[in-house]
Amino acid sequence: MSQFISVFDMLKIGVGPSSSHTLGPWRAAEAWVQKIKENKKFDLIDEIKVDLYGSLSLTGKGHATDLAILLGLSEADPEYVPIEDVFIIVDRINTQKEILFKGGKCVTFPENSIRFNRDFLPFHSNGMTFRGFSKGEEISTQTYFSIGGGFIVQENDNLEEEIEINKKNFPFPVNRAIQLEEYCEKNNLLISDIVLRNELELRDAKEIDFELNRIWETMLECMYIGCHTEGKLPGGLNVKRRAFDTHVKLIKDTSYTNPKEWITSIRSTEVKFREILKWVSCFALSVNEVNASLGRVVTAPTNGSAGVIPAVLMYYLVIENHDADFEHVKKFLLTAGEIGSIFKKNATISAAMGGCQAEIGVSSAMAAAALTELLGGSPAQCLVAAEIAMEHHLGLTCDPIGGLVQIPCIERNAMGAIKAINAAEMALETDPKDVKVPLDKVIDTMWETAKDMNKNYKETSEGGLAVTVRMVDC
Repeated sequence: MSQFISVFDMLKIGVGPSSSHTLGPWRAAEAWVQKIKENKKFDLIDEIKVDLYGSLSLTGKGHATDLAILLGLSEADPEYVPIEDVFIIVDRINTQKEILFKGGKCVTFPENSIRFNRDFLPFHSNGMTFRGFSKGEEISTQTYFSIGGGFIVQENDNLEEEIEINKKNFPFPVNRAIQLEEYCEKNNLLISDIVLRNELELRDAKEIDFELNRIWETMLECMYIGCHTEGKLPGGLNVKRRAFDTHVKLIKDTSYTNPKEWITSIRSTEVKFREILKWVSCFALSVNEVNASLGRVVTAPTNGSAGVIPAVLMYYLVIENHDADFEHVKKFLLTAGEIGSIFKKNATISAAMGGCQAEIGVSSAMAAAALTELLGGSPAQCLVAAEIAMEHHLGLTCDPIGGLVQIPCIERNAMGAIKAINAAEMALETDPKDVKVPLDKVIDTMWETAKDMNKNYKETSEGGLAVTVRMVDC
């Protein structure tokens, strides 16, 4: 039985700066609160302690893991909570030393309630344990793991919901890329067609369109905000925002009042090769500067790689096809989501497990395949594009300076986007029959590389740039 992963699992709306270190712990805290309510322990608990392990501990401060825990315990929804409320909620908890739950219940929560443990739990490097006490007695203990892209599991999960989903009779169950290609060839369908038919087993067409449009609107708004916000990023590195200055030079004196008019304005600007490179980089940088500022982004497939897919999709809309509409956006997102799901099923999308190849590499592969479909490539060529993009990210380490999703993470999104476009163009000029390395083989190689990689290069900030360039140097 093939595991089904929806495009809406791969592309989640949430708050930055990290899907595995921010969104995942946020969702885990929410899940624990829900569990103690279901177990009738919620009203009894008068003290809460949280332990973070491994990568969550080593880079937790820079990734705002502690803030995410506070927000999750407070039952704020990362998809919908106003961004300005994020800081209000956190400040109130830190000032009043208590968690305020929905319904009015308060539990004291002093500063030492979240503990950072350097030990790694066996199941996954992103582990966290929630403990609830009643009059000094521990009455609830639950351990969760954030496995990348905002996905969370418990080591002994019975996975009832997942089993139930995968019992459904999906018309095109996909586990490996070769299966996807065979479905497309046999039925004369595009990758996006295959994905849509599977999604229709879970949602009707109207809901799919609504949710995909909401994802795109979030991406567009994120780029718009990033391109119109100047200053320095929080966290202590004093990284200057670059998208704003680049955007000012590129947009010149065109006028607009909202993101949709902005697209039209960009289409009217100069499109020489250098300007195209700058625009794509600007789009990618803008997203990840918003992400680094605890703004709202879409995991694609992670927060750290959230800029690649919007940048490449925007490239198509403002450079390649000025007549493009929502149907093009829809096909792009469906195709990208399916490619990402194949990586997740057979390797990882967690930098804490596989280094940055699992984030930027996967996002670049997703974008390359999706762009290839929009440019008229065959399903086989889409898979070639994904393979090319991933092949040239193999071994990419995750070594963020100060544990912040800033250096080298933000620039890497720009590089991943440019590689995706190049991979698509190369794939369009390739006969898939001549390809020596199929996508499945490069996914397997990525996973083997991940297992061989020294743990210092897996989102611990204990190797690479994080050691060579320290916070004090900045």
